[in-house]
Amino acid sequence: MGRLNFTNPMNDNETEPEIFLLTGLSSQPHMRVVLFVVFFILYLITILGNGLIVLLIIADPHLQTPMYFFLGNLSLVDICYTSSTIPQMLVHSFTKRPTITNARCFIQMCISLFLGVAECILLAVMAYDRYVAICSPLHYTLIMNRKRCGWLAAISWVLAFLLTIVPSFTMKIQLCGHNVIDHFMCEVQAVVKLACSDISANVGLMSGSSVFTLLVPFAFILVTYVRISLAVLRIRSEQSWKKALSTCGSHLTVVGIFYGTAMVMYLRPQNRSSEQDKYLAIMYVVVTPMLNPLIYSLRNKDVKEALGRIIGRKKST
Repeated sequence: MGRLNFTNPMNDNETEPEIFLLTGLSSQPHMRVVLFVVFFILYLITILGNGLIVLLIIADPHLQTPMYFFLGNLSLVDICYTSSTIPQMLVHSFTKRPTITNARCFIQMCISLFLGVAECILLAVMAYDRYVAICSPLHYTLIMNRKRCGWLAAISWVLAFLLTIVPSFTMKIQLCGHNVIDHFMCEVQAVVKLACSDISANVGLMSGSSVFTLLVPFAFILVTYVRISLAVLRIRSEQSWKKALSTCGSHLTVVGIFYGTAMVMYLRPQNRSSEQDKYLAIMYVVVTPMLNPLIYSLRNKDVKEALGRIIGRKKST
């Protein structure tokens, strides 16, 4: 995720547009209705799925472990991530000229960048948790104690804030009245295309920031899983081997989907089409948060059992 390169809405630049027009995904009325239904269903699945995981982790003592603590944080990020964009998309489906104010556009970019980077870091932290659990099982509870887990989660959120929100208030771009954003949301690269000033330095900073916030955590995850793979090969118990593959498989699937689309979006050359950017954004803003709870619940025995216990408890009362 690159740093936010957008003029602070509090500046006094008279040519700064007060309202932006969003082109959305389609200009056809019947297609907008179809898109409304599709995204409404996806949003509902995302909120219910991630919300259920958070509730299960809070309600079931068996899930109050480091792995599920970080999974709960990830689900919270996904709920906020989709909620920062999809409700606006749904409203704009019935608007002929979808608009967003300067201030709201600025806030939306800050929030989406912040949550995207937070997810990158949290996925790396979850990889570290799996590494300790598999490579140092006897010391796992000592290393991943409640205090350390709290610190790791807090550092993830604070680091994401420092890498996105703070820079967004220091970097400015002249837009010179251009106000048509060829996107369905205020995505930083779509807004940067409106600039009438030299943005080469800003593009360079975006690329450098993307390398740090995407490639560094991704490289850490790869190294972690190489060491996990070596440790798994030494496991003789078939049950332990299957359990390790199950928990790591779910995490790797999520990592592949999220990092794959995000790196294509932010590390590719800037001369790609806006339509490609829109579809890539749908993948990591809409599809990935929706798939995360499905991947973890369908492939995870603990989550299924916790859901069964909660349902059984409700029936007995």
